[in-house]
Amino acid sequence: MNRRHFITAAVALAALPHAAFAAEFVTYSPGVIEKALGEGKTVFVDYSASWCGTCKRQGRVINALRTSNPNYDAAMVFVKVDWDDFGKHSVTKSRNIPRRSTLLVLRGDKELGRIVAGTGESEIKALMDTGL
Repeated sequence: MNRRHFITAAVALAALPHAAFAAEFVTYSPGVIEKALGEGKTVFVDYSASWCGTCKRQGRVINALRTSNPNYDAAMVFVKVDWDDFGKHSVTKSRNIPRRSTLLVLRGDKELGRIVAGTGESEIKALMDTGL
């Protein structure tokens, strides 16, 4: 094994434990939420923008909670809706989403809970718990 391959493999192996716990979101595209709901899944939807400070704080809390409790990922599909791309789209309008930094939990044809611009760990955890 040459040195370059050895270093690349060592770096990849060192990153594996972190990658195993990295919380991933499905990037929204039309039909993604409806498909998951149609399959009987619970969907956590994060309406966010890359430039939004509140959204970033929410993301850090969500990722920390998902990392500490794998039951969230087992119970829900996490979907991120980019506000800049879909803020005026039917995925936003049909659910009366007032602004970016809105979080929803959906199951079937029901909304189980919603947070608008909240960043507190306890309130985000309570919302995520509705999906368990």
